[in-house]
Amino acid sequence: MTLPQIAAVVVAAGRGIRVGGDTPKQYRRVGGQAVLTRTLAALAAHPGVTRIQVVIAADAAAFYDECLGDLPPAVQAKLARPVEGGATRQASVRAGIVALSGHDAPGLVLVHDAARPFVDAALIDRAIAAAQAHGAAVPGVPVSDTIKVVEPDGRVRETPKREDLRAVQTPQAFRFALLHEAHGRAAAEGLDGFTDDGALAEWAGLPVAVFPGDLRNRKITQAADLVEADRAFSPEPRSGSGSSPAAQDDAMTAATTTLLTRLGTGFDVHAFTEGDHVWLGGVRIPADRGVLAHSDGDVVLHALTDAILGALADGDIGVHFPPSDPRWRGASSDRFLADAVRRVTERGGVIDHLDITVLAEAPRIGAHREAIRTRIAEIAGVPLSAVSIKATTTEKLGFVGRAEGLAAQAAATIRLPEARA
Repeated sequence: MTLPQIAAVVVAAGRGIRVGGDTPKQYRRVGGQAVLTRTLAALAAHPGVTRIQVVIAADAAAFYDECLGDLPPAVQAKLARPVEGGATRQASVRAGIVALSGHDAPGLVLVHDAARPFVDAALIDRAIAAAQAHGAAVPGVPVSDTIKVVEPDGRVRETPKREDLRAVQTPQAFRFALLHEAHGRAAAEGLDGFTDDGALAEWAGLPVAVFPGDLRNRKITQAADLVEADRAFSPEPRSGSGSSPAAQDDAMTAATTTLLTRLGTGFDVHAFTEGDHVWLGGVRIPADRGVLAHSDGDVVLHALTDAILGALADGDIGVHFPPSDPRWRGASSDRFLADAVRRVTERGGVIDHLDITVLAEAPRIGAHREAIRTRIAEIAGVPLSAVSIKATTTEKLGFVGRAEGLAAQAAATIRLPEARA
């Protein structure tokens, strides 16, 4: 089947104030190139994307021209002349959509955040396929935190089931004519507050599908995200004093020299009791017995939580979630790990690697290994490659060898800014 012409609108008109500094985040350098440069290169590398319409702020022409200088001719050939964005994201996207309209309007359009440079061909493939199948589609990843719907007075109205929720990413994909019409209708009615095009399409009465996103396709929002992106795009550790003009303009280059590596370890054990399953790494595994625990007894997530807290020098799981507190009776342990991850993020840190060893005669985890790695990566917000899990027995020695219980030990490697370490 022949694909329709596919264009991409890249929204780069924002200020990115949460990152800090005078340079908008999409023009900050990671691994030696601007975030926007890397995003455009990733989109242009896909053979199906034939035209890219960038939307920039009115005063960002010099920043944008600098990005062009780092792009090869093959990428520049796909770039249309940039257009000026509006006061809101919705207005900026509409400016890009209008610029693409006309006699050569594309059949499909992808709307992508400039600050998502990790987009890859597989995700773009899924976006295109979903747009063809459904007309309007957005990528989504499962959420790890419990979400509350809160009233204006602060009271909780409801707690949606996490399995029904998705955190939405870009690129969002649409049949161009449908999105063009929806934007026109919203503008005619004076509406300009939609924060993503999926929501705009829903308002317009379009059925919107969700296709699998990618945890690696993270958006650069905070200063720590820039640090992590710089590390990910740098082929080798940086050296030298960072005195070049690019380094002076980009505070993140200096930031990479002020992160200190911290290592924490954790250990947890639970005795077996009656039951038909155990939780390991956020995955429910059928078993002949359950475990005796105040929460769900997930030794993997408990050990990981303590490892991260240890790297932070911030107590242990019992300090933050005491067993004496009835709120944690039967609690899902992903809440504990997510809280530890949040503490790293709030201190401007990043998680580099999580390593776990399960000690048990049974159950065997081999068939569940990848599911466990995937779930831990989702909770921690790290790439799958940053999670390792192994299993061993104790050669029939001790309580594990006697099949009286199971245990897990974990190590977490994180980096924290020196001033806060």
